[in-house]
Amino acid sequence: MPASASTLPPSVDFSHLDHLWFQVSGTLCNLTCHHCFISCSPKNDLFGYLSLKEVKRRLEESVAFGVKEYYFTGGEPFLNRDIVPMLVETLRYGPATVLTNGTVFQDAWLEELRRAEHSSLYSLEIRVSIDGFSPETNDPIRGEGAFVRAIQGVKKLVACGFLPIITATRTWSDADEQQVVGQFVATLKLAGYERPRLKILPPLQIGAEVERTHGYRDSERVTRRMMKGFDVTQLVCEHSRVVTDRGVYVCPILLESPEANLGDSLSETLRPYVLGHGACYTCYQYGAICSNASSKSRPDK
Repeated sequence: MPASASTLPPSVDFSHLDHLWFQVSGTLCNLTCHHCFISCSPKNDLFGYLSLKEVKRRLEESVAFGVKEYYFTGGEPFLNRDIVPMLVETLRYGPATVLTNGTVFQDAWLEELRRAEHSSLYSLEIRVSIDGFSPETNDPIRGEGAFVRAIQGVKKLVACGFLPIITATRTWSDADEQQVVGQFVATLKLAGYERPRLKILPPLQIGAEVERTHGYRDSERVTRRMMKGFDVTQLVCEHSRVVTDRGVYVCPILLESPEANLGDSLSETLRPYVLGHGACYTCYQYGAICSNASSKSRPDK
């Protein structure tokens, strides 16, 4: 029997293009994390690299839409040899954020990015993923040796004058939250990061996480009733799109969902999106988990 209108998943109207994402390293990563929502690894070439030329073209295309902030993700963005000139170029257009595991930094890269941010009207945020406060809690998820290398990356950032946002996916129980956060803060301070910025993320039950725990249940879907009175601006699909080497997708989470590919040009992708995926349920619960709290320019300029 055909579904009735009341049982069909709701859709979200697109309002404006606030955030533009670039999946610059595709699904290639130097780590193989057991909770990665798109199963990135050194061998996953489902999505490929973006070129500097393509990023420049998209930046120019974005001006007409009034984009307020730009994000760079992967895979591991710093595997793309052009990531530094990409970020330098982006700082001519607006604030930029790069999501990284922090394990492959080179001092010269960070020095160049620091100079570029100082000469720009806009800020550069660097988000480093660390999922445990010690090798014993982090490395079973992110791979042997990942914790030590990530902490070294944080030290490099702090020494260069950056204040990275440390992101950790919640793989512990709610009852342990306060203790875990406290240990995270203590570990970061011990590494020389005096006032650490910590962002806790919910797990997404897709990609590698399905094997680690489980996928979304049938009951974990957004319904039309749930959307009544809901602030849709909390959902990234309402104001965001992501550029990949395979086209423009609705959000950085649903890259393995064919229906999330909305087209090639930005203009043809700015349309409503149906919240039919389980991952939409997580975004509904927690808000815009991919983005920073707000866009900003440098206040001292």
